[in-house]
Amino acid sequence: MKKEMEKSKLSIEVAELYYQLNYSQQEISEHLKISRPTVSRLLQYAREKGYVQIKIANPFVDLQQLEQQLAEKYRLKEACVAFSPASDPATILHYVSIRAAEYLSGLIRNGMSIGISWGSTIYEVAAKLPKMHVKGAEVVQLKGGTSFSHVNTYAWETLMLFGNALQTLPVYFPLPLLFEKAEAMEIVMQDQSIQKIIEKGREAQAAIFTVGAADEEALLFKLGYFTEAEKEKLMEKAVGDVCSRFIDRNGKICDTSIDRRTVSIELAELRKKEWSILVAGGRRKVLPAHTALTAGYANVLITDQHTAKQLLGMEQG
Repeated sequence: MKKEMEKSKLSIEVAELYYQLNYSQQEISEHLKISRPTVSRLLQYAREKGYVQIKIANPFVDLQQLEQQLAEKYRLKEACVAFSPASDPATILHYVSIRAAEYLSGLIRNGMSIGISWGSTIYEVAAKLPKMHVKGAEVVQLKGGTSFSHVNTYAWETLMLFGNALQTLPVYFPLPLLFEKAEAMEIVMQDQSIQKIIEKGREAQAAIFTVGAADEEALLFKLGYFTEAEKEKLMEKAVGDVCSRFIDRNGKICDTSIDRRTVSIELAELRKKEWSILVAGGRRKVLPAHTALTAGYANVLITDQHTAKQLLGMEQG
């Protein structure tokens, strides 16, 4: 009995040195003046007696559960949840964009056409795309990319990166995102070459885009397109934007006068895509992402576990 108690105490001491203080088995041997095989046997004894309980936390099991729950809640074709070790926006964007690039590299095939939006999120996805060995693929911009602002939208860079990855010459949308007057936009949109670009966007099998918040930090508000009165109105009525079209809590266009001047794919067209891929992560994107998903503008979601848990906590409208 006494020997058993001494063995138990010694096994616990060895386990504490090994598991808590990160001693090597050789260091424990030297420290306690016992042989290395004895150290190994005592560690095994401590596990058998339950003095040491090893728990493996596998984050990927949790990710699979989140993916299933998101797909069920929003009736998605697929949900992909990236593991982000921290919840700050920069870290989330890094890992979500890696996951999105991996998803696209497995999705895009010969002859496929993909429509792309722009902004920092989609740029990060584009920057991580590997070169794909596909033939006849096409990349088309889904919204006007011309801007005279000093704030970078990454519209041109994103398009070129996608084109390089797919080894194709991309189709640029050479118009501003927002016209000053709807009448001017209507005239320009009648041009045959512009109509062809719009049609290519409609025909693309896949669309990849993000959502934006309608707050002071919104990229669209920094580009000089909106008056102060328009910004205030949008911040009051909109939860955010999908492909630069501002939506309310019901997923409807919140200001038709602004929307009539916006050069972007119609939101109804996103519902028709075989793959309508929303890439979004971070606290500011939870409400607009939830609204866009509830409205059915995306059938694939790529996000992180922090954002996924917040989305699952959102009530359906």
